[in-house]
Amino acid sequence: MNIIKKNFAIWTIVAMNLVLTSCAGLKNSQQALQFDKSYCNKQAVSPYTKDDVPKPFHELKPDTVLTNRFSNQSLNIANAIGLIDVLTKYIHLQIDYSSNPTLEKKVDLLEYSQHINQKLSIASLEISALASELDCEEERANQFAYYLKEREGKTEKGLIIGSIIVGAAGAVATEITSNNSSNGNITTGLTIGVSLTEATLGVLMLINKRKIEFYHNENALTDIWNNSDVSNYFPSSIWYYLTYENPNNNEKSLAKLLVDKWMLFGQISSEKENSNNKTVEVYFGKGGQYRADDLQNRADMLDQTEAFVTLMKQDLKILASDIEKLYFK
Repeated sequence: MNIIKKNFAIWTIVAMNLVLTSCAGLKNSQQALQFDKSYCNKQAVSPYTKDDVPKPFHELKPDTVLTNRFSNQSLNIANAIGLIDVLTKYIHLQIDYSSNPTLEKKVDLLEYSQHINQKLSIASLEISALASELDCEEERANQFAYYLKEREGKTEKGLIIGSIIVGAAGAVATEITSNNSSNGNITTGLTIGVSLTEATLGVLMLINKRKIEFYHNENALTDIWNNSDVSNYFPSSIWYYLTYENPNNNEKSLAKLLVDKWMLFGQISSEKENSNNKTVEVYFGKGGQYRADDLQNRADMLDQTEAFVTLMKQDLKILASDIEKLYFK
């Protein structure tokens, strides 16, 4: 038994030395990365209240001059960017000008059209800025995921090489000792030691999942998950667009659809009410310890959020086309 223990200790030391050697770089590199800060959040969203978010379109009673010229889709996006009142005044002035044209009215029409175009441009830039920010956060998460995967790959390679060396050395040693019948105990000890060492290396390959400190103080996913009345991340116009629900159509908001997809496809736990879910706390909080797969999942969720935000540009384009028709009447 002493021989078995002695040989087991030798092979265990060899295995652990291989593991520690392959992981040494990870610890040093993580110390350099754990203080990493995100430089993606360049636009500071001014704090706003629920009253600052546009009133739901289905609760409004728009003037018939609007409903006769615009679809509900266009009017809803116009409401999101604060154009309902301006468009109403513009059309009334346009009607008045057609029956009684004056220079003053012409100037007013030009001022209104400039104001409308400015609103459209700002809304488009706001969407683009937010989309680029989300894309930046996505790339940041992917970078860290790649970093961890690379480290795991190096560790796994070291373990495979170690397993090969242990197996080969054990086979040679067993063959040498087995030629002498008096070395039966030694041969048995070597065989057991090699088997245990190879099993240890195999287990280490299976559990080779590294973690890293990854933080995101400005977290777009938090507001989507909580579906709050106001957002600390999204501007009020975009937040209105993402959370708008028309009870007459019995359709969920884009934000709720996004969360439903995350849970449906297993990106996040379906037990949303479980506040003890540490994964949820990491994803939708300030951050914490992430594995490579978790970081890739976070990147995917950010990409999906970005896609839903950029959908707003489609509605904005439809509105711009409808407004352009007014200019040429």
